[in-house]
Amino acid sequence: MTRYILKRLLQGILTVWFIATATFFAMHAVPGDPLSGDKAMTERIRANLEAKYGLDKPLMTQYGIYLKNIAQGDFGISFTQENRKVNDIIREHFPVSATLGILAILFAGVGGILWGALTALYRNRLPDTIIMFLVILGISVPSFVVAALGQLSMVNLNTFAGFSILPIGGWGTIWHMIVPSMVLGLSTMAYLTRLMRSSMLEIINSDFVRTAKAKGLPATRIFSQHQLRNAILPVITVLGPSIAAITTGGFVVEIIFAIPGLGRYFVEAVQQLDYTVIMGTTVFYGAFLVFMVILVDILYGYVDPRVRVS
Repeated sequence: MTRYILKRLLQGILTVWFIATATFFAMHAVPGDPLSGDKAMTERIRANLEAKYGLDKPLMTQYGIYLKNIAQGDFGISFTQENRKVNDIIREHFPVSATLGILAILFAGVGGILWGALTALYRNRLPDTIIMFLVILGISVPSFVVAALGQLSMVNLNTFAGFSILPIGGWGTIWHMIVPSMVLGLSTMAYLTRLMRSSMLEIINSDFVRTAKAKGLPATRIFSQHQLRNAILPVITVLGPSIAAITTGGFVVEIIFAIPGLGRYFVEAVQQLDYTVIMGTTVFYGAFLVFMVILVDILYGYVDPRVRVS
């Protein structure tokens, strides 16, 4: 197992290196200069930035400096936010995105498992039809549409009640987190519901379930210890990437609900051609995704005793 973990960590490092390299050359292929035009700075700031990152040097020299800084954990200084490091931006605003993502994945995971199991138990009956119809809507409708509808629903609900039940924007209390986390986790919950339903249907018709029924075990015990426990394994497999995707993919939701998360700064950096913020957050997001995938691969062997990694 130790050998496998080391192998996966090495693969993860190579993957992060590829992400960093692709991001670097892609950003330098984009037309424009973040240090000129309407983003002009003082000559002193420009000279300091050019000296630190070698902007007046050949591209491969800049690439070497870039990799060296990343290896030291230094993502650089923002081109548009004076004297503000990218590390500080990530440290201050990623916890907000992570909190929103954790709440969203809890909503998506619990809902996906429960709704998926329910549709499998009531296959081709009314509950299955209604839930699968809603699942298709959840997968098909873009997140910005769901976010706008969520805000509109809260406005109408607050107006009807005569007082504010749930805020429609901002950040600070648990009440501000409820609607954005539900909106962010909706599509993932729909996907997990379909996955759980398919897995559950395979388990229901398996030999060991029929054997358990033949032994006269209670239906609740068969469901909890045999059907649900085995059907949930594929969900756990995709849960790691789903956690990373939700945590790092709430850009639109953060903007619509005025949440001061890292995704909001990433979008602003793209609009302003802030190279260091774009490259730093992209590498950070990529490393986080790789870490979650490796973590799930390792945990999977402990969750399912049938899996043994050599």
